[in-house]
Amino acid sequence: MEIREILESLEKGKISINNAKKMLSLYSIEEIEGIAKIDINRRKRKGIPEVIFAESKKLDEIKKIIQKTLEKTNSVVVSRINKGDYAKILAFAKKSKFKVKTGKNSSTLVLYKKPIIFKGGKVGILAAGTSDIGVAEEARLMSEAMNCKCISSYDVGVAGIQRIFPILKEMISEDVDCIIVVAGMEGALATLVSSMVDIPVIGIPTSIGYGYGGKGIAALASMLQSCSLGLSVVNIDNGIAAGAISANIANRAIRKNRTK
Repeated sequence: MEIREILESLEKGKISINNAKKMLSLYSIEEIEGIAKIDINRRKRKGIPEVIFAESKKLDEIKKIIQKTLEKTNSVVVSRINKGDYAKILAFAKKSKFKVKTGKNSSTLVLYKKPIIFKGGKVGILAAGTSDIGVAEEARLMSEAMNCKCISSYDVGVAGIQRIFPILKEMISEDVDCIIVVAGMEGALATLVSSMVDIPVIGIPTSIGYGYGGKGIAALASMLQSCSLGLSVVNIDNGIAAGAISANIANRAIRKNRTK
């Protein structure tokens, strides 16, 4: 059925709203020259913007996907950009008059047309060490692309445990809806934070570490084995997933509060 037929059938009561929604979702895929199929309506359906995984793509392919996506939506996240392509994508964005959000030590960018307004929930982001900042910033960019306000603090790991308390107090005072904890080595910070708050905690193990259990394996195992309830864990270095989950939690919480 064409879109008009779907809408006419809905108006006449021949199909349900749920069936119409399902049928319309079939029209939300945009194909680009045999390179990629973009989920244009993902933002409307899930609240999550389109994300381009740039690491395995050629520069020209990335540019085409960015261009096509921003013809249809306001923003796109480009993650894991190869070092040689990063400056070229920034130059392309400037030439195309797209606005850009960057992150410290991060290979991820958010490109957008109209300003992103922080009208959603609040997300707290903690990084155990300075080596974890790039992944934390990736999570921040994803959360902000989903309209969340982020409160961040880095280098607050368990090696100097006293550093965590002031920022946790601030996050509780600010009534954050979710906390992302980024940690490598043994990944202990996520368990510590989860044990002290009644807020959902998303742990990101990072590939910072060496020797036995190196490359994030020990941090991942530690977080998965955590005895502190209220902690969920994403894959190693997966700031995009943690940002999306946390923002969805925060945005749902703010919607519920607004309807009370």
